[in-house]
Amino acid sequence: MKHWQLETEVNGLAWLTLDKAAAAANSLSAEVLSELSGALDQLDLYPPKGLIIRSGKAAGFIAGADIEEFSQLDTPEKGRDLVARGWNLFNRLAAVHYPTLAIIRGHCLGGGLELALACRYRIAVEESGTKLGLPEVMLGIFPGWGGMKRLPAVIGPRAALDMMLTGKTLDARRANKTGLVDLCVGLRVMDASARGLVLSGKPPSKAKGLNAWMNRWPLKGIVANKARQQVATKARREHYPAPYAIIDLWEKHDGNALLAPELIDGIIRSPTARNLVRVFFLQERLKSFGKESAFKAQRVHVIGAGVMGGDIAAWCALRGMTVTLQDQSLERMSPALQRANKLFTRRLRDPLQARAAFDRLIPDVNGDGVAHADVIIEAIFEDVTAKHALFKALEPRMKAGAILATNTSSLKLEDLRTVLKQPERLVGIHFFNPVAMMPLVEVIVAEGADQAVVQAASAFVRQIDKLPLPVKSAPGFLVNAVLAPYMLAAMVAVDEGISPEIVDEAMLAFGMPMGPIELADTVGLDIALAAGKTLAGAAHAPACLLARVDKGLLGKKSGQGFYTWIDGKAKKSNGGAVPDGLAERLVKPLIDRVEQLVTDGVVADAELADAGVIFGTGFAPFTGGPLNFRRLDN
Repeated sequence: MKHWQLETEVNGLAWLTLDKAAAAANSLSAEVLSELSGALDQLDLYPPKGLIIRSGKAAGFIAGADIEEFSQLDTPEKGRDLVARGWNLFNRLAAVHYPTLAIIRGHCLGGGLELALACRYRIAVEESGTKLGLPEVMLGIFPGWGGMKRLPAVIGPRAALDMMLTGKTLDARRANKTGLVDLCVGLRVMDASARGLVLSGKPPSKAKGLNAWMNRWPLKGIVANKARQQVATKARREHYPAPYAIIDLWEKHDGNALLAPELIDGIIRSPTARNLVRVFFLQERLKSFGKESAFKAQRVHVIGAGVMGGDIAAWCALRGMTVTLQDQSLERMSPALQRANKLFTRRLRDPLQARAAFDRLIPDVNGDGVAHADVIIEAIFEDVTAKHALFKALEPRMKAGAILATNTSSLKLEDLRTVLKQPERLVGIHFFNPVAMMPLVEVIVAEGADQAVVQAASAFVRQIDKLPLPVKSAPGFLVNAVLAPYMLAAMVAVDEGISPEIVDEAMLAFGMPMGPIELADTVGLDIALAAGKTLAGAAHAPACLLARVDKGLLGKKSGQGFYTWIDGKAKKSNGGAVPDGLAERLVKPLIDRVEQLVTDGVVADAELADAGVIFGTGFAPFTGGPLNFRRLDN
């Protein structure tokens, strides 16, 4: 076999190892599944005492189905054949008479988890990279190879639907706690544990008690209706049909999509699925930036413990780096440290790991960490003179090969680097707020920049699990430059008498994660005013914005802006009906600006522009991005 290796020990225990040829990660292509079928044929002839399935790649178990093959489904028949291929094969694996076990180390996603669920037992290796999930909904499709049937049967429908409808993953410990895996073990005892469990004769893990009854009528219908209500608060059926199809297939067909061929056709060939697959490949392209660089950071120094600087420092510590955070006093750093502690507790869950992360974040009033840092990030206030003074002081103290980066959101790097002896080494690493939530980081490239430094900066962004997007140094770069005219258009509509609630509802219905008026309130109306003057090219600021800023009504941070903010949430009234064409009118300036930035070369091409606006603003992913939306709409 080309992709699988089958070995049998003298005791009759068989090991089946997947190491997909010419690929960095395992995926379940048609050829890989065909070879698995052939391996099962051989095991039918010579049944083993037990079968252990594992990965031959350190990168992970199985990343899922082959997305390239999915993107080529251009007829209903091809879509049904794809579903049938995995459904029938994994049913066959689940029905063999000898015990089976999957060793899960690293990523186990989509079809990979569906294969593991078809085994009698599952072991997860306790490593930071071990993640289990069925994220098909993120591609606008459903887990049609048995996941919708077996996951609810193993962990109960509420937990299973939560995973399938959100695409969330579980680490090894949580997978063990939910019953998704039978054991959570260390790497050294992985094989021995697998041998013992597969031959143990233990019954397979199944949901028990109320969790089991919820897979049956009448509780099944109640669970399904509750799930539909929860999905409706986050995703509209006309934009994202896949989560609703998952609920229907589980409720009415026990997860067998072959019993609802019309759903297969409607989902797999839907514009949403096509566009979300496009977004997947755009994300993969962003992940490729920095791969040519061997740069790897161990120590990071962040200057400025405000919201952005403090949260950048916390994120780097969360990702395993030793971070020194500098500001004028410990008192000024205290809020950042408190936010960091909350982040570590929420994300890591294990008190020991959270403590270790907190220990990696070191207050550094004197800036002693500069001399040891691989990456130095300036995140002070937006003032050229202040940044000049800082850079002049930093450059002589930096070690050779260190990256000097600025998190400026509005100043040109060409203006900031004039005081440096090596100006070509200054790079922008521009994060977005909130740092922990926003996946995109713009890597700002000034004229004549050292490309090795740009590559190293992109590698650093990938190292902290963010998506780097190289953009030229220009006012607002990409993301802020396209948001400014969009938010301006929204406020002009308010000046014309349309309520903020209706403006926001128009864009929520369009598919934006947040309306532009609420976004302005969240960012801060003073900041929106300053950015608008610089980036939107408006002769006069909107009256509704000026009036609020003059009165000190700055939005969320002051408790009052366009909305009243209570406990961090905007209080909105029922605005009424949305006028026809309002969403298209509001989004047009954004798309126009994206096109102009591509034409001007601020971003390299239309695909990268779409990727940046999706991952940097949340622009409706089901559209495939603003330029893709305009192209298809025309």
